[in-house]
Amino acid sequence: MPIRKILIVDDSPTERYFLNELLSRNGFMVTAAESAEQAMSSLKDQLPDLILMDVVMPGLNGFQFTRHLSKDPVTQNIPVIMCTSKNQQTDRIWGLRQGARDYVTKPVKPEELLGKIAALG
Repeated sequence: MPIRKILIVDDSPTERYFLNELLSRNGFMVTAAESAEQAMSSLKDQLPDLILMDVVMPGLNGFQFTRHLSKDPVTQNIPVIMCTSKNQQTDRIWGLRQGARDYVTKPVKPEELLGKIAALG
């Protein structure tokens, strides 16, 4: 399934802007949420083809939200790429165990992220 619609879940306005610009310039339809809770309500309206998930957020963190998505029959097949400043190997392993398909550390390298998205599509 080609990836066209991407949901960014990140509490940083700067990161949301950067990712939105990068992805929009590369032909993706992008929506964004500043929290897991806001993302949950937007998922009810339209399911994305991919979710870019920050880890450190107020409320439900990215690990918890990814685990929730992977257990819900409606969202379990939506791939998640963790997109976070948490750069320890244990964080990467934990993110993948929660259901993420891949893991990118900030600052995001555009070519790396676009390559990972292409590999999923």
